[in-house]
Amino acid sequence: MSQAITITQTDLINQLKLSCQMPPLLAEILKQKIIMLAVENFGIETTEEELQKAADNYRILNNLQSSDQTWEWLRYHGLSLEDYQEMIRYSLLSGKLAEHLFGDKVEPYFYENQLDYAGVVMYEVPIDDEDLAMELYYAIQEGEMSFFDVARQYIQDKELRRTGGYRGIVQRKTIKPEVSAAVFAATPPQLLKPILVSDVMMLVYVEEIIQPKLDQGLRTQIMSELFDQWLQSKITMEEVTIDVGEGELDRIAQTE
Repeated sequence: MSQAITITQTDLINQLKLSCQMPPLLAEILKQKIIMLAVENFGIETTEEELQKAADNYRILNNLQSSDQTWEWLRYHGLSLEDYQEMIRYSLLSGKLAEHLFGDKVEPYFYENQLDYAGVVMYEVPIDDEDLAMELYYAIQEGEMSFFDVARQYIQDKELRRTGGYRGIVQRKTIKPEVSAAVFAATPPQLLKPILVSDVMMLVYVEEIIQPKLDQGLRTQIMSELFDQWLQSKITMEEVTIDVGEGELDRIAQTE
C-alpha cells in the first residue's frame, strides 16, 4: 500500500529556492503590490459588466468552452472561483492603470521614436565560414543558386530551414545594430552582402520595408513598454521585507 505524501508550505518555498524561481516570483509579487497601490491611489475601479466581459474573454482565449471545462481548469491550477475573479480583476485594473498613466503619451512617444518601430520582412542564413559566405553570396547574385537553395542546404535549425530562413516581420529596434543599418539602407527586394554578427556571417535577404503605423496593435505594444518601464523604475526604488510565515527571511534593498 502506497504511503500518502504531504506537501507543506515549507516544501513549496524550498522548491522555489532550489529551482531558482524565487527571484522572478518575488518580482511578480512586488509588481502586483505596486500596481494595486497605484490603482488605489488613483481611485481606479471596475464595473461588474467589465469584469464579466473580461472573464468571458479569458475563457475564450484559454479554450474553456463550458462550465465543466472551466471548473476542471480551476481545480488543476488550485484556484477557487474567488481566486479566478481576483485574477481577472487584477488584469483589468492593471490595464486601466496603464491607460490612465500613458494613454495620452503613446502618440507623442511613437512620433519621437518612429524609426524604432519600422519593420522589415527578412530572411537570414547563418554561415560559420566567411569565405563560404562570400562564395554563396556571389553564387546567388550570378544566378547559380537561389537564396532558398542556400537556406535549405546550410541552415542547421530544422524549423528555420523549413521556412527558408524567414524571420517574419521584425521591428528595427529588435535587430542587432550591425544588421539593422544594412537592412534599412536596402532597396527591397535585395540580397545583402554577408554581415558579421558575433563570429557568424549572416546572409540576409530583405523582402520588404514596412513603415510604422500607429494602429491598435502598436499602440498596445508601446503602452505596455511604457508601463513596464514605469514598473521597473518603481521596483528599483522599493525596499522589500519578505515574510513567508517562518519569520523574516530576507531584506532586499533593490529587486531587479
